[in-house]
Amino acid sequence: MSRRKQSGLPTAEGNQGDGVGYGRPPREHQFKPGQSGNKKGRPKGSKNEATLINEILYRKISIRENGRLRKISVLEGILTKAADDALKGKDKAAAFLLNRKQQVESSEQPAAPQLDIDDRKVLDFYNAQLYEKFKKQGDSE
Repeated sequence: MSRRKQSGLPTAEGNQGDGVGYGRPPREHQFKPGQSGNKKGRPKGSKNEATLINEILYRKISIRENGRLRKISVLEGILTKAADDALKGKDKAAAFLLNRKQQVESSEQPAAPQLDIDDRKVLDFYNAQLYEKFKKQGDSE
C-alpha cells in the first residue's frame, strides 16, 4: 500500500510544498498583511445598537429639583417622570413602573442559591468521605 504525499506539508527532506488546497489559496491570491477580505465591512469605531442605546440612556442631563440643579441619567429621568405621572393618576405610567419593577425583581438571582435537603445530604456525605480520606493520608505520613 503506498502513501499519497499531501501537498503543502513538509516532506521528509524538509521542503515546503506550495500549500494549495482547501483553506490554502495560492500565495498570489492570499490577502496581503493589512488587507481585508471585506473592504466594505463594519468600519472601525462603529457602534452597535445596544451600545448606542446604553450611551443615550446613561448620558447625564441637568434637571432642576426643588430649586437645585442636579445631574441624573436619561434613564433615571424617564423613570422619575413616569413615577410623577403615576402619582398624578395616570394608570399607564403606574402599570409601566410596576411591570418594570416586577421584571427587574424576577431577573435578579439570589446571592447564594439554596440547596434542597437531598442535595445538602449528598454534599455532606461527600465532604465527610473527603475528610476521612485526607485524615488517613495525614496520619500515614
